[in-house]
Amino acid sequence: MLRLSKSCLAKVEKDNVLSVLDREYLGMGSEVKQFEAELSNYFDCPTACVSSGTAALHLALQALELRPGDEVLVQTITYVASFQAIAATGAKPVACDIDPCTMTIDLKDAAKRLTEKTKALMLVHYAGGVGQLSDAYSFAKKNNLRVVEDAAHAFGTLYNNSIVGSKSDIACFSFDGIKNITSGEGGCVTTNDRILLKKVEDARLLGVENDTSARFQNSRTWEFDVKKLGWRYHMSDVMAAIGRGQLSRFEELSTKRKLIASYYDASFSGQQRVSFFKQDYSSIVPHIYPVKISGMTLETREVIRKKLYKKGIQTGIHYQPNHLLSYFFDSTARPIINAEKIFPELLSLPLHPDITRSDVDYVVSTLLDLV
Repeated sequence: MLRLSKSCLAKVEKDNVLSVLDREYLGMGSEVKQFEAELSNYFDCPTACVSSGTAALHLALQALELRPGDEVLVQTITYVASFQAIAATGAKPVACDIDPCTMTIDLKDAAKRLTEKTKALMLVHYAGGVGQLSDAYSFAKKNNLRVVEDAAHAFGTLYNNSIVGSKSDIACFSFDGIKNITSGEGGCVTTNDRILLKKVEDARLLGVENDTSARFQNSRTWEFDVKKLGWRYHMSDVMAAIGRGQLSRFEELSTKRKLIASYYDASFSGQQRVSFFKQDYSSIVPHIYPVKISGMTLETREVIRKKLYKKGIQTGIHYQPNHLLSYFFDSTARPIINAEKIFPELLSLPLHPDITRSDVDYVVSTLLDLV
């Protein structure tokens, strides 16, 4: 089976984990401290590690002190984590349309959905791409909005020669098992807003003030105060050990992703029925490889997916429009034209560092035979 995505581990990650196990301190400690330092150096921006990308989004939004009734603009085609994190603060995720070329937020549509309750703009970086990021920040500044970048897909991507997350208002990354780097589970928040980052650091440890410094000494704070709501969202040393190994290998891992995505592009070039999203892989590190199959319906897509699976090819769908999910269903949001039109045509093909050119040849030829 050619897996859609997978963790790609080497000896360094395994040795790092064994070293942590030998020390018999598995919680948040010196290994997390070191991983944070290495990430902060990589981004050239202060960084806090947490237990997941969703936790990163939740803590970042909570640190903005959103309240029930507040609204956050976010594109509807994203993983449900983006919407759940907003809702977890009591705020309302306001579904916006997407630019069909970049699959990032359509700012013209977002402008129509602005109200006096709008407090923030969540930018979802899709498949490693970031769309018109400068325009989005200009939009936010004009409307006095904070910006939270859901950069789960975009670790290592460059925009205007800067690493995504290095100059962001707030950027949130995921390190789950299939991301551009993994720590098994995990994520991080990057921001130059030191006050906000301090809120994230305390909130990840149940709101216990200044417990981070104690944990980094493999200790605990036993006498403390809690002034704000917090969560058990900290990263463990075992997770950090994996992440540190992955970060040391990132040039290798990202190069393989770029080469495979570029080869997919070349293989699909000139095809009438199957089209791809044009990305500049000199600056973008692709997390997924979605294609569009013109004229495909939900029913025909499922038939194609089942046939591909029988031939040993696993596929995915990135993503369902959130405004059509039962919990977030919003009839007033419709029509969201681009998202609803493109969703049935989306199909994600296998992409990870262990995919080979011959694997791509097989995937492409098999798919083209079916469509």
